[in-house]
Amino acid sequence: MDNNRLLLEIDKYIRDINRSVINPVIPELALEDIAPVTKMVAGVRASYLKELFDIAAVTGDEQPTADQVRRLSELRKTYDELVLAAQALEGAIQRGYLDVKGGLEADLEQSDPE
Repeated sequence: MDNNRLLLEIDKYIRDINRSVINPVIPELALEDIAPVTKMVAGVRASYLKELFDIAAVTGDEQPTADQVRRLSELRKTYDELVLAAQALEGAIQRGYLDVKGGLEADLEQSDPE
């Protein structure tokens, strides 16, 4: 078996295993099923950015306090984690690990979970 054929077989093997493990635990998805995820990510992004502006409003030209930076860092970590999870969901859909209703895949290709 040549390298390209082996790589194709490995890719199919990985896809089949991921589908057999992931698909049974998540029901068939429609766009309205994805909306709460998208809204959650957007809400956390808003909180993160708002905190930045809130810090700037009270510190002016001064450096932020350690507590302010800590709070901003917590919000960034939450935002980063949710973006990664949303991207993982999108990847699972694109790779066929999850069943989708109607044109959800095409709708997702036009959207941006970040």
